[in-house]
Amino acid sequence: MLTALLGATGVLALLTLVPGPDMAVVTRRAVTRGRGDGLRTVAGIAVGLLVWGALTVAGLAALLAASAEVYLVVKIAGAAYLCLLGIRSLLRPGAEPSGGGATGGGATGGGATGGAAATGGGATSGRATGGGGAWRTGLVANVLNPKIAVFYTGLLPALAPPGLRPAVGMALLVLVHVLLTALWLGTYVYVLSRARRFFARPRVRRGLDRATGVVLIGFGVRVATT
Repeated sequence: MLTALLGATGVLALLTLVPGPDMAVVTRRAVTRGRGDGLRTVAGIAVGLLVWGALTVAGLAALLAASAEVYLVVKIAGAAYLCLLGIRSLLRPGAEPSGGGATGGGATGGGATGGAAATGGGATSGRATGGGGAWRTGLVANVLNPKIAVFYTGLLPALAPPGLRPAVGMALLVLVHVLLTALWLGTYVYVLSRARRFFARPRVRRGLDRATGVVLIGFGVRVATT
């Protein structure tokens, strides 16, 4: 069983390293708001994976993957959300993402140095509202990605270690995947935060926001069309 678990962990680790919408969302939050916001976004993504994992173990994710109508609704909603985040990055490059909006992925209007003044509450107010916005952004982006349901229902049963009940084996692999994702994205956030002084330069930040916006829209289109 241990050999099978190690093999499954290796497969999940390789799949975790593949860039996707989660990484684009984390990049946006970590660069614009720093390490704390980036890590809260990662926490939201981890909770989203746990939601999908619970649905998979309960058998509901398989129903979603098998229902063309429900799958389409979730897919379009997820694609629209990613595109919305991308469009906001393109329209307001260099602006701080909003912490108090419904989606948590908007912009407050200030640049790298002017966001606090624009909100009227200073840096403390931004931090007070930004955490929940970052967490929601990660959670919503992940939960509205139905491909995770297909990934979990299609792959986890095949990777589940023998000797365990299928539900227990899949639950164990979900926890492994969540841990790997948190470690990988958390490390990525740390690397970005070390270079934040470079990313805080107005020209670099605007360019990165535009690039991130294009990537998010690209992922949104990909989610909608595949």
